[in-house]
Amino acid sequence: MSIRRLPEHLVNRIAAGEVVERPASALKELVENAIDAGAGRIAVALRGGGLGRIEVADDGCGMAPGEIALALERHATSKLPDDLIEAVVTLGFRGEALPSIASVARLTIESRVRGSDGWARIVDNGRLVQEGPAALPPGTRITVEGLFDQVPARRKFMRSERAEYAACADIVRRLAMARPEIGFTLEHDGRRTIAVPPGDDRAARVASLTDRALADNGVGIDYLRGEVRLGGVAGLPTFNRGVPDHQFLFVNGRPVKDRLLVGAVRGAYQEMLARDRHPVVALFIDLPGDEVDVNVHPAKTEVRFRDAGAIRGLIVGGLRAALDAAGHRSVQRPSAAALGSWQAEPPAAPWQSPQGSPPTWQPRSPAQGAVWDNVAGFAAAPQGRAEAAFAPPPDASTYPLGVARGQVAATYIVAEAADGLVLVDQHAAHERLVLERMRAALAGGGVRAQALLLPEVVEIDEPACDRLEARIDELAELGLEIERFGPKAVLVRATPALLGAGDVRGLVVDLADELAAYDEALSLRERLDAVAGTMACHGSVRAGRILSVAEMNALLREMEVTPHSGQCNHGRPTWVKLDHASIEKLFGRK
Repeated sequence: MSIRRLPEHLVNRIAAGEVVERPASALKELVENAIDAGAGRIAVALRGGGLGRIEVADDGCGMAPGEIALALERHATSKLPDDLIEAVVTLGFRGEALPSIASVARLTIESRVRGSDGWARIVDNGRLVQEGPAALPPGTRITVEGLFDQVPARRKFMRSERAEYAACADIVRRLAMARPEIGFTLEHDGRRTIAVPPGDDRAARVASLTDRALADNGVGIDYLRGEVRLGGVAGLPTFNRGVPDHQFLFVNGRPVKDRLLVGAVRGAYQEMLARDRHPVVALFIDLPGDEVDVNVHPAKTEVRFRDAGAIRGLIVGGLRAALDAAGHRSVQRPSAAALGSWQAEPPAAPWQSPQGSPPTWQPRSPAQGAVWDNVAGFAAAPQGRAEAAFAPPPDASTYPLGVARGQVAATYIVAEAADGLVLVDQHAAHERLVLERMRAALAGGGVRAQALLLPEVVEIDEPACDRLEARIDELAELGLEIERFGPKAVLVRATPALLGAGDVRGLVVDLADELAAYDEALSLRERLDAVAGTMACHGSVRAGRILSVAEMNALLREMEVTPHSGQCNHGRPTWVKLDHASIEKLFGRK
């Protein structure tokens, strides 16, 4: 086959495949153009998740009639000074977006320069169909209708309207964070979902677009190393999420998704967060233009740094300095020799009582807290202090995990066994026990629900509400009864009885994150199991709670008869043992 030049309309469609993957891609290009035009306010309106209609209106500099026609030609741009691509400071510069969008949709451009009349130009899937005068305020309004309607091979790969809208909202949210001096609004099917006025407080803008609680649970960052500055806001380690969807990264005002930067954030929080939890951060890196290449991806979502190692060090150092200054340091570790003497033990075999049958346990009522009682004993109410030993303690040699002697830091149970000292993470251990109970209940037909005295309204973003609403029946099997309560809220009527009274909002937010991470990628049973694990975490005894001696012993006994109790739901050990010989070595007795 001989080589030939491709026709212009086919070239545009190929370019559209690189630049316009979905409605969110087209929206990103249009909003970036509005920002580059010097807009002070940008209004976005969507219909059908952007598949039906996208409209972006701004009050920027506008375009003259001749410039509108030129903007619809490939590789025509006003954003490259003197042909020096390395000196570009605008968000867009390739000149491919508008002609690419116009080749796969009906595109209407209306623009007016201050002091002049407005002009409009309409292109329908690559064909000019109309142009003429237009009435509008100074600025530009671009409308995209019927995206991919005439390209069925691309249209069938689009997701649901809800999913496409969620992607569009994420684009607007990120660009609004990058430019706090610009006011943004977003409407979907006639309903306003984002509205932020122009201002100069970056931290306030980030909090308003992510979680308002971040304002009280975050630390500001202002870290300078050479000519590179790191700014933004970082959530405290205790203010975390189940998935990394609340990590926003910007380079010279450009939202990016970069593995190097994500890895650096994880490294900065490495010793302060569990492996399955993720921090909430919005980081802004400003550096000279010749130190970063922004022309490595058609959609400009990736960048390449000249000195990637230095940038990673900047992020790790800046984050740790900010968190340390706030007084949230990592826990000090013991000496390497002492730490090396501790070894995780495998799960103990099911224990049998001297009479030949294992003890039975049942959860207390929610009013008493999500703890446990032995039917034959250990029925003491939870105490906020150590419990006096009126009766002789149990014989440590009778039980594999020994008998409780006390707590350390209100987090770890110290027990004495016949062959050494056992240290138990009370939260991790009870989390596993609750999960196994929920699995058993699911196998038996479902988890019993406990109705709330007063239903609780939980406010979360609209895509999260959509995910929960789509899984109402599955959540009901786990004892969580919810219903939609407006665009950005759900009403919780009942929670699993196994969990007792707890943080209802935290549970719902984490479940929404869990569904965002897995959702359709897992089978129904796998999703139920993943959600059960999230619920178990919320229903377990928290670190920092003082337990009575009876409660500590009850936990040890249930661990001995529960499968997989040697590890928590996230793969970490629930207990470790230091044998007598190792203890003697620590004190130099051997």
